[in-house]
Amino acid sequence: MITSIATDMDGTLLNGKMEVSEANRAAIKKAQELGIEVVVATGRSYMEARFALDGTGIECPIIAANGAEVRNAKGEIIQFTALEDDVAYDLYQRLKDVGVYFEVYTNQATYTDNAEKAVELLIDIVLSAHPETKEEDIRERAKLRIERGLVKQVNDYEEIIRDTSQHIYKFFVFSTDYDLLQKAADRLENINGVAVSSSGNENLEVTNDQAQKGITLENYLASKGLSMKDALAVGDNYNDLSMLERVGYSYAMGNADANIKKAARFETAKNEDSGVAKAIEDALERSMVK
Repeated sequence: MITSIATDMDGTLLNGKMEVSEANRAAIKKAQELGIEVVVATGRSYMEARFALDGTGIECPIIAANGAEVRNAKGEIIQFTALEDDVAYDLYQRLKDVGVYFEVYTNQATYTDNAEKAVELLIDIVLSAHPETKEEDIRERAKLRIERGLVKQVNDYEEIIRDTSQHIYKFFVFSTDYDLLQKAADRLENINGVAVSSSGNENLEVTNDQAQKGITLENYLASKGLSMKDALAVGDNYNDLSMLERVGYSYAMGNADANIKKAARFETAKNEDSGVAKAIEDALERSMVK
């Protein structure tokens, strides 16, 4: 029997307009009414995750920053796994040396040192995954990241890295120059205590090696007396692998990479076709007849 559901956001729960479809919303609400624990597991910061969920009526725990932070339905931090201070500074120096654009996620905020570039890169990334989406719609959403304080502008990341009151959760690396992105990936290889994943072809997500969705989800469910073998997880990219490999009911989105589909037990529809809702319906049926 399904006792918990974990869903990724971008490319999974959200469509190309960065919205939750009515079918996905209804399926999640139905699951919650059945007493199923629903968790959103995302690479986004908590604030950006809530921004996408506001207006949907979905209230649930959120695993944010790829597993670096867990907040309950009230938005209170109940667990976090940050990078060690010296490791965070080393990563900062390596990325700075490569010359690639990146953002810094902490327990206080998400930071950029180039707001204009942050907007343009997000537009490129969304359009590459959803070419049917209007550029002006994406630009408006991208600007809101800055205007609403979801991402804050700083002149120099070093002041954030050196600030002992801030815990560094994640470095989020963006580039549409694949050679540059590969150069950054090469510089980040084999660093003790560090995990490097991605949520798309144009990015890298760099966290503590214990800050992964699957590890964090397992710990969270254990604290609730719930088992991973009775859990459903839905995702579309490499930063979802750690939870897809651990749960009893793993679903890859129809728009997922071929390797993600191979790793999951089942496949659902694309994010544009409310694949999360269909995965929930299918998994509930499978678990009831098991």
